[in-house]
Amino acid sequence: MSTPVQQWRPAGRGSVRSRTINGYFARVSHPFMAAASLRGTPSAQFLAAMRPGLNRSLTALSPVPAETRVEPIREWLDGVRVRGEWVSAHPGPPRPESPTRIIYYLHGSGYVICSPRTHRGLVGRLSKRTGWSAFSLDYRLGPEYPFPTAGDDAIRGYHWLLDQGFRPDQIVVAGDSAGGHLALDLIADNHRRGIGQPAGLVLFSPLYDPTFELAVASQRRGVRDPLIDAVAGQRFLRLYTGGTAADHPRMRVALHPEMSLPPTLIQVGALEVMGDDARAMHRALTAAGADAALQEWPGQGHVFQMFPLFSPESRQALHEAAGFMSTLATN
Repeated sequence: MSTPVQQWRPAGRGSVRSRTINGYFARVSHPFMAAASLRGTPSAQFLAAMRPGLNRSLTALSPVPAETRVEPIREWLDGVRVRGEWVSAHPGPPRPESPTRIIYYLHGSGYVICSPRTHRGLVGRLSKRTGWSAFSLDYRLGPEYPFPTAGDDAIRGYHWLLDQGFRPDQIVVAGDSAGGHLALDLIADNHRRGIGQPAGLVLFSPLYDPTFELAVASQRRGVRDPLIDAVAGQRFLRLYTGGTAADHPRMRVALHPEMSLPPTLIQVGALEVMGDDARAMHRALTAAGADAALQEWPGQGHVFQMFPLFSPESRQALHEAAGFMSTLATN
């Protein structure tokens, strides 16, 4: 595989449509998020009340391609339930004996909201563009299931795919937001256990620092994501991380040159609340010897790839991601 460009940024300020819609969301969402941040850490009851409506809204804003097939999975591995769904934009179930790769998708949203259903549109579009099936993991959320439950589930989901007969080099791990942090945790765990690494990583607006200090510091310098207030986001994250120390090895995942690290593509919006997370992750990967590319998209906010109706750049970014995946298929 050819070495990807280490840092890349499309020209311009972003499309007129995305700038207009981002401006609208900033006016609507920031007052709400700021008010939420003044109340301190949200209660579990508040989260339980808002989660269904927020999930429905995100699902409606990220349409699923019409030809997408979905197969729910509820199976056991080592006495714990593996939940998720196969998402395919083409006929036929995924077969381990086929040379075709699969996507292992880890959804984001602070470890406390969202599901494979909210991200089915994004995963379906990835499947359509690559021609690959995707297993989208339904990991357990906080505060009902605190740190590191989601990470344990992500590791177990990868082991389940291996148990189905898929080889590590057939799997490309993709994820957004908190899913990016889950992907790093998985890579570190594979190294500790001597388990084969996936063929590659594709990460959208990835979380690197679950304390959210990088995001809060960025916001204080004047970077404003159109959708997310960093202080409020930090308090929602604490519903999952609780009192876990910032230097816990599964909070700030350490990468080392002796690790076998897969080729990685990171995409982030220039208005991104977690822009510094993406850049820190890119630096950590390259310092450890990974073949990692960072793409920064002007005029875009958090996980803009999820919203094709709002941003033409969403389609362009997924085209770039699918192109990166195709280079892995020929490696």
